[in-house]
Amino acid sequence: MIRVLLADDQLLVRAGFKALLDAQPDIEVVAEAADGRQTLAAVREHRPDVVLMDIRMPVLDGLAATRRVTEDPELSEVKVVMLTTFELDEYVFEAIRSGASGFLVKDTEPEELLRAVRAVVAGDALLSPGVTRRLIAEFAARSKEPAAAGALAGLTEREREVMALVGIGLSNEEIARRLVVSPLTAKTHVSRTMVKLGARDRAQLVVLAYESGLVRPGWLG
Repeated sequence: MIRVLLADDQLLVRAGFKALLDAQPDIEVVAEAADGRQTLAAVREHRPDVVLMDIRMPVLDGLAATRRVTEDPELSEVKVVMLTTFELDEYVFEAIRSGASGFLVKDTEPEELLRAVRAVVAGDALLSPGVTRRLIAEFAARSKEPAAAGALAGLTEREREVMALVGIGLSNEEIARRLVVSPLTAKTHVSRTMVKLGARDRAQLVVLAYESGLVRPGWLG
């Protein structure tokens, strides 16, 4: 059973998401919160698999709350998916850099929301289909200048190649087809790369791919 915490200051938004999620046989909403401070308390009490976190909340905003969750070693298994009203939210990329596993626009289709929750728990996805790779590249380009190439010095050539493909948004299955290897082999390469770079999940691996200059905005492989 996938355990979800809903964090949003709008009661109607929470109610709508809760009705949709609780109707699924494999998903359960274990708690709700109306601000960032309540969210942190609920995360520590319930230890959900996924937090659907609104970026803009009172008391403590979603960005600050996300940092506190992802920086706490005791909460390393908790995944955070940011919720935003607009795809071009100025805080979206910063949220991913802070450790969020992805983001969704609030008016996303129900099927996309359910797919995203399941995929994030499985570690296989980053963003909803409504958010394009171009958008990721745009935020990455704004974030800062590329880091020194030495940041990737510990990677093998194949791991760099895999990291670049993750950076342009390919799934393990798509990477496997591109490299003519099995999906399991592709997944192993992704996992090893994350461990070597200390990336919490695929979302941070994407960020590192852009920040290191391995992938450039607009690059399609």
